Amino acid sequence: MRAVVSFALGCFLVAPQVQAQPAAPAASTTEQFILKADGTLAPVTAPNAAPRVVAPVSAPEGAKPSANANANRVASTPPASNAGTIADPESTSAAQAVAAARQALNSKQFAQLASFIPKARGDILAIYPEYWTMRTKVWSYNAVGAREEIEGFLDKHKGSYLADRLRADWILAAARQGDFGTVRDLGSVRQGSNNLSCAQLEASHMTGRRATVLEATKVFAPAPACWKLFDQLVADRVLSSEDLLPYLQDAVEDNKTTDARKFAAYIFEPADLSAYDAMMAAPAKWLSSQTGSVSGMRAEVVALGLARLARTDLNAAVAATQGTWRSRLPKKNLQWAYGQLGLWGMMRLDPNAIDWYKESGGVRLSVHNEAWRVRAALRQPKIDWAWVIRHIDQMSAVQKADSTWVYWRARGLVATGKKDEAQKAYASIATEYSFYGQLAAEELGKSIAVPDRPAPVTAQELKEARSNPGLRRAVTLFKRGWRTDAVPEWNFTLIGMTDRQLLAAAELARQEHIYDRVVVTSGRTKKEIDFTQRFVAPFESRVSEQARAVDVDPAWVYGLIRQESLFIMDARSHVGASGLMQLMPATARWMAGKIGMKDFTPSKVNDFDTNTKLGTSYLSMVQSDLGGSQVLASAGYNAGPGRPMLWRSRLSGPVEGAIFAETIPFNETRDYVKKVMSNATYYAALFSGQPQSLKQRLGQIEPQPYARSPLP
Repeated sequence: MRAVVSFALGCFLVAPQVQAQPAAPAASTTEQFILKADGTLAPVTAPNAAPRVVAPVSAPEGAKPSANANANRVASTPPASNAGTIADPESTSAAQAVAAARQALNSKQFAQLASFIPKARGDILAIYPEYWTMRTKVWSYNAVGAREEIEGFLDKHKGSYLADRLRADWILAAARQGDFGTVRDLGSVRQGSNNLSCAQLEASHMTGRRATVLEATKVFAPAPACWKLFDQLVADRVLSSEDLLPYLQDAVEDNKTTDARKFAAYIFEPADLSAYDAMMAAPAKWLSSQTGSVSGMRAEVVALGLARLARTDLNAAVAATQGTWRSRLPKKNLQWAYGQLGLWGMMRLDPNAIDWYKESGGVRLSVHNEAWRVRAALRQPKIDWAWVIRHIDQMSAVQKADSTWVYWRARGLVATGKKDEAQKAYASIATEYSFYGQLAAEELGKSIAVPDRPAPVTAQELKEARSNPGLRRAVTLFKRGWRTDAVPEWNFTLIGMTDRQLLAAAELARQEHIYDRVVVTSGRTKKEIDFTQRFVAPFESRVSEQARAVDVDPAWVYGLIRQESLFIMDARSHVGASGLMQLMPATARWMAGKIGMKDFTPSKVNDFDTNTKLGTSYLSMVQSDLGGSQVLASAGYNAGPGRPMLWRSRLSGPVEGAIFAETIPFNETRDYVKKVMSNATYYAALFSGQPQSLKQRLGQIEPQPYARSPLP
């Protein structure tokens, strides 16, 4: 839960105790209470009434348990290991020297780093003080002896994550200094970046092999080496204004004003650049000052101005586009401006957005806006499937190959009588373990089931994982609390592993209780799919107990935790949400008060029982308030319960849950809801041993009038 801005009305069953207890059987005489939205506890009128049974969504009619269900289910418990952790102890003098070196690095006491190298020998992380020392030499690699020292480190630690990283650091330093021969001589790295690729392309361009527009646009990202590359390619007339204009349009659309100004400087002559600056400062004022018809680059500035205005005042932008500028702008500029009206209309779920998109014709839109043009059609009471197909076909090859658009295009094909073609499209994504992979499988008549588990990791495979130096370093980093160093070390070590090696590494992570690496590592396998790793369920009985105590589906709770924190106990988001269920401090305090958790303090928010009790209780309240819909409640947990209420109120008629999820206007929340619901379906299959239906879980969302919620 990244941010909670409102609470929702509703009630749910709770036990009056502070600690969660197993749900009472139907015949129990235990008194039960309803927790109301105002925080008061009211006894249930029938003291012997049983709470509704919480269970995974029922299997489709006629479905039978998987023959492999019991094997998959039992395997979700981690195998016992008597070998202990592979992390080096942090109590040794060598480990303490590594910690002291890290402190010196963080304090920018760079001159002290070399002194810790001999003291750190013997610790698995001894390479780190060496790397930190070498990195300080990279920016002055032409100093006496520096090049030899750096090369010595690269040779000594060849194949390691830090050697690869130091090579990348050196490439970037050399490119920045214009030493393109060194960039070329250093060759490639195993784990690159756009910034690094830009440096290497510039070096190639400057040493005799002229870069192409396609090469440049393929590697570009707003990063220092990429801006330097573009500076050079613009100066050398490799990149033209026509090549760069889409970058400017997309940057203005994304409100990346610094990037947009750089692109504008590449494209516009001084007079038009001055006009651009004035427009960006005050779009409405500047647009009203323009007279007569416009063309060329000034027309581009006007279109950008209409887009800029639409972000803050959609009604004014609509009036200007349809009035003043309809007859004064060239057709392509007017169409692009209408595309911007459509985008900002959809951000508000304005029913007129589809009409504005229709005015955009076939003009080029950003990847983001191409998607919204199709989403606008999906939200209509009567979907124009031919229009959906046409605009998906207009997307780039990469975008339309995404399972999202393969699925919706296939839906369109069915609706327009092309069932055979649709079946092939569904089949192309039905084996993906994802939201749309699941929906495609169901369209082919298949239920969602757990795949057969591969052969268990052998003792020898696990032994090899335990002895892998990169994994040993990563686990040691995790155990010492240095997650920002541990994650890239671990991920680098996975490069080139076979499926069996990945499964062994994931099993090692499970034994070390590093559950996020279990999920991520196992998720890389291609053919051997182990759902007990990909959908690991640590603390299962305790989480399920907390969920059932407040009438919430445990599979859904696990699906949510997997997306919220990946089972990182002390996870903390950029907005301050904490713990397994990512509780905001204010929400945690409020919820603790409502359920009578008298010993709650902010320091306890990462405690397992505290976090899950508060999180499941809050989730139950949100779900109850939103009519029992897991789709709406998932959105509410992420964005605040008032927002799905607003989005629901703007429906013009009932929509299937998949359409509601796909048209959520917040990128993070849209992705979150789809992943939570997909996760929950798989967890339900694991927990029950029964095939499941994502479509059934998504249900249908009905429009309801918006009313401000009293919940925070």
